[in-house]
Amino acid sequence: MVDGADLAAHLAAASSGDDEARAHSSARNRFRGIVTRVVRDTVMAQVEIAAGSSRIVSLISRESADELDLEPGVLVTASIKSTNVVVERPQS
Repeated sequence: MVDGADLAAHLAAASSGDDEARAHSSARNRFRGIVTRVVRDTVMAQVEIAAGSSRIVSLISRESADELDLEPGVLVTASIKSTNVVVERPQS
């Protein structure tokens, strides 16, 4: 178990260099998070990331998941560039 305050401090420190990485990418929606689950088959891998209160799920090649050595607990950044973004507002 990891204390929430310790985890928050770790994520804040780890994201301090994020601006430099952003300069090399056109993606502006970047979410720092921790891999919570990886399901691999022969060709593809489903990667789940906890980023704050959000759960991000990505389907990537098995080869990419292996090259990145993705396993639960690994700190990653999900870069999202989309032509379609849905905005929702809770009903009052």
